[in-house]
Amino acid sequence: MNWLYVVGIVVFLIGLMFSIALHEIGHLIPAKLFGVRVTQYMVGFGSTAWSRRKGETEYGIKWIPLGGYIRMIGMLPPRPGDDPGKVRSNATGPFQGLIESARDAAQEEVRPGDEDRVFYRKKWWQKVIIMSGGPLMNFVLAFVFFSILLVGIGLPTWAPIVSPDTNTCVIPVTEQRAQCKPGDRPTPAAQAGLKPGDKLVSFGGQKITSWEDATRLIRSHGPGAVQLGIVRDGKPMALDVTLIAQDRPNLENPNKIDKNVGFLGVLPTQVMQKQTIGQVVGYMGELTGRVASSLLNLPEKMVGVWHAAFSGEARDPEGPVGVVGAGRMGGEILASDLSTENKIAIFVNLLAGFNLAIGMFNLIPLLPLDGGHIAGGLWEGIKRAYAKIMRRPEPGYVDIAKVLPLTYAIALVMVVMAGLLVYADLVNPLTLTN
Repeated sequence: MNWLYVVGIVVFLIGLMFSIALHEIGHLIPAKLFGVRVTQYMVGFGSTAWSRRKGETEYGIKWIPLGGYIRMIGMLPPRPGDDPGKVRSNATGPFQGLIESARDAAQEEVRPGDEDRVFYRKKWWQKVIIMSGGPLMNFVLAFVFFSILLVGIGLPTWAPIVSPDTNTCVIPVTEQRAQCKPGDRPTPAAQAGLKPGDKLVSFGGQKITSWEDATRLIRSHGPGAVQLGIVRDGKPMALDVTLIAQDRPNLENPNKIDKNVGFLGVLPTQVMQKQTIGQVVGYMGELTGRVASSLLNLPEKMVGVWHAAFSGEARDPEGPVGVVGAGRMGGEILASDLSTENKIAIFVNLLAGFNLAIGMFNLIPLLPLDGGHIAGGLWEGIKRAYAKIMRRPEPGYVDIAKVLPLTYAIALVMVVMAGLLVYADLVNPLTLTN
């Protein structure tokens, strides 16, 4: 196995662990600010690889890099009517027993004097801020990574600069070849003396700012003479060229052929074009919409993953991918023949996309996700506001323990989904080429 492939996987996992660590810090900081006692801050799952206690919190790293958590005391309120400082016996019935066992476990962490430091007794807006901190940190990380990508590195763009790969002969669109052969006539660009590196800046007096501008002007002109403005080695020049008519693939639909359009005979050069912060916001907004659509269609997408895993169907590029698959992509990126700049760009894009997806997934209003706790806090706020307006007694805390059976069922579904993604990523992974 290529050692760069292994390094790529390791680098991605380090980036993932860094993102998870900051996600949990997004919960940890507001929890401590609002006085919740946090007993553990852990990155990873499974057995502990390293930990150190500072104050009342144990900070550590676990061996399985598939998530993380902070442990806050009093996540569940005691049963209505019970003494918050006492543990009651379990009730009968499988679901009720499950709920009461969870309540007891939550209360066992509460020490004398901690009654006002439990999570469930905090104000509803404090609960919302604490549970929103993790996804918000993922969105901040996504914005930072996308800013590094778009503003610092740039996006690959076709520039109106003559490429060294430009052919000097006219090859009909019907012929599937890339090399010239004896008898081919020269292109108008070759006849006019265009050279690799020449930048097209005007066409017939009209300014060219992009490859799209150049293509549109050349094709719409048709055959005939025109003056072409270029910059060569930093010096502006004007060349007289005579376009010819050629059949070329349609710009919107390559399977369609446009007849007798103007033809110059140059290829563009790919450059990394830096964007603005405003364009970062727009780029994130577009991706957020695509991720939201994928989450809404997640059950359907998982069916596609099932077929890809067990029937050999092609993976959906817009479908979900697990940590294993993303790690393999990281390895593929580093082991590829791409330039160093392109490798860094794709790697940063991968981490940015993962943070955006993790943040949005955690906002789904279902327990055990952060969104479930956020929904509980918002519902508590609505109930208290309604009671205040109607001059009714203040309602109690929202008891999320009542939905624990559903929570465990959803958690089981998530485990199955994660296992399916791991298997699909092993036997039929998404790659840079697909």
